[in-house]
Amino acid sequence: MGYRILIADDEAMLVDILSAHLEREGYVVLRAKNSGEVMDKLGARPDLILLDINMPGMDGLELCRAIRDAVSCPILFLTARISEQDKIRGFQAGGDDYITKPFSLSELSARIAAHLRRDRRQQRDGQLITSRGLIVDLTGRRVLWEGVEIRFSRREYEVIEFLVMNQGQIFDRERMYELIWGLDAEGDSKVIKEHIRKIRQKLLEVTGQEFIETVWGMGYRWKK
Repeated sequence: MGYRILIADDEAMLVDILSAHLEREGYVVLRAKNSGEVMDKLGARPDLILLDINMPGMDGLELCRAIRDAVSCPILFLTARISEQDKIRGFQAGGDDYITKPFSLSELSARIAAHLRRDRRQQRDGQLITSRGLIVDLTGRRVLWEGVEIRFSRREYEVIEFLVMNQGQIFDRERMYELIWGLDAEGDSKVIKEHIRKIRQKLLEVTGQEFIETVWGMGYRWKK
């Protein structure tokens, strides 16, 4: 079958049970116990997400809202909350289904199979790369933080895309200019320095983090 199911729940015993069951059914299981780990696993492009609402830190509703615009796969909430208003909030956050605990494994399997059959969303999620909570949507050419797009110019985005796709590798200004602008481009590689400065400023203002590292005497690299 080969579908990838991401289970996001901080209840280790439940995750063990679900993982064993889904793997027996032929699914590839990804596991996460908090929102940060979910962000890290999005790059594996899960086909469906089982998301607990009561996770530590960013809860499941907040996380769903943060990733919904970038991730089009079905999201099924797993939770003990059973009120009608809780369900409404789950659907408003972007969830596709709401499964209350306790539930039977056969019911869960049936719902997963139904959502996967219905999921014909034109592969709108395309390619995603995640980095410490930052989402780079290669198909939409967008950069997102907690569901909000950070605006970059075309060239700034191209610098980000180049570095994030080559995380950990060091590139000097001349090499980056050649690979991003092209061999026949007219201009000066010093423009890379200015783009890097603006990108850093925008990312720091929104995320409070540094993503691009200067390796003195060598160039720049995207921090893993």
